[in-house]
Amino acid sequence: MSRIERNVRKPRWSVLIAALPVTVFAAIAAAFLWGLFNNEDSLPSTMIDRDIPEFDLPPIDGRENGLSAADLRGEVSLVNVWASWCVPCRVEMPLLVELAQTKSVPIHGINLKDKPAAARRFLAELGDPYDRIGADNSGRTSIDWGVYGVPETFVIDAEGRIAYKHVGPFDRQSLENDILPLVRRLQQEQGA
Repeated sequence: MSRIERNVRKPRWSVLIAALPVTVFAAIAAAFLWGLFNNEDSLPSTMIDRDIPEFDLPPIDGRENGLSAADLRGEVSLVNVWASWCVPCRVEMPLLVELAQTKSVPIHGINLKDKPAAARRFLAELGDPYDRIGADNSGRTSIDWGVYGVPETFVIDAEGRIAYKHVGPFDRQSLENDILPLVRRLQQEQGA
């Protein structure tokens, strides 16, 4: 093989070797971008179609009734996990208050690791949509429910099973397209 032939072949391998890091970077960047812009907003929950955990929470200060598993059996209801220190909870609260005024579904709250005075101020300022509120001071009940963070809203069927979980603050669209149609269907099944 002549010297010229060796020089011609050698750059081919060096080009491939030089292209390898660029190719690997492009593949990682593509995977990152796909994950970043993938529209799948839901987080999986192993609790769907399972019985709610057994719990019995005391009321927050200033309220008469706490919340227990027994309170969530017998009718379709919503359970909203919230806290006064949670900024997204403030975003969804006006919609929760509006929903409560329709009396279309009972709304119960689990107040997560909150100071009693702060929880009372939050409700006084933004409105109180809850029929019952349990104070989850330790966070244990929320962990048992599989809560990732606040706010989270659960649809509970009449048998006390979790039918749906919405992570994060819901908006009018998710309320009207996801939550309320399921509530109505479960209420019809309960009445049948």
